[in-house]
Amino acid sequence: MKSVGMNPIVVHGGGPQIGKTLEKLGKNSKFVDGMRVTDSETMDVVEMVLGGLVNKEIVNLIHQHGGNSIGLTGKDGRLITAKKLKTKVEPTSEIIDLGHVGQVDQIDVSVINLLLQGDFIPVIAPIGVGKDGYSYNINADLVAGAIAESLNAEKLILLTNTAGLLDDDGELMTGMSSKMVKKLIDDGTIHGGMLPKIGCALSAVENGVEASHIIDGRVSHAVLLEVFTDSGVGTLVTKNG
Repeated sequence: MKSVGMNPIVVHGGGPQIGKTLEKLGKNSKFVDGMRVTDSETMDVVEMVLGGLVNKEIVNLIHQHGGNSIGLTGKDGRLITAKKLKTKVEPTSEIIDLGHVGQVDQIDVSVINLLLQGDFIPVIAPIGVGKDGYSYNINADLVAGAIAESLNAEKLILLTNTAGLLDDDGELMTGMSSKMVKKLIDDGTIHGGMLPKIGCALSAVENGVEASHIIDGRVSHAVLLEVFTDSGVGTLVTKNG
């Protein structure tokens, strides 16, 4: 009998593991606005670490806890079509070529639906392939958001290493509408490293996802607490609050 309930999809990163592997190989990491400059050699390491080491470790952990999962990258089943990302560096607005760093162009959820129908948990490494045939490393939050939007998912849950979205006094902001979030971005309350995550959460709820959650992945059972308790453990963003 097929189980009924949540159909989780896991999208993961692996920045620290990539950095350690590059260091072992004697290759320095260079970052621009928090994004790793990725030449062809570095991209080979990214694919090896994300698609192999980290992905299969998560798959194994799920199996050890009684789940069924299959690991894949965005290159499998044409899941993620990517395009090259270029960034402007302030204050000069100079356009920097980051190499094999990409952004989502298109999502094809066929392979995900196939796995969900078989009662498997897809575990996805955020590597896409461009129409040019090259592989691209994409921010995991952006991939998770794009997949959630493509599936009209009920929830997008972004795990981070902070309690959630904090106000100027360091207090956790919990239930928020997209209108409230935009206001806080405009007045500078939301800034810095949290901007990409909250932007991803905001885009999701404005494009078919019922709710986005930003929660502290360091808390034991954080996902269960956020989903199944009234108070939750992080920041909840919905379209209308």
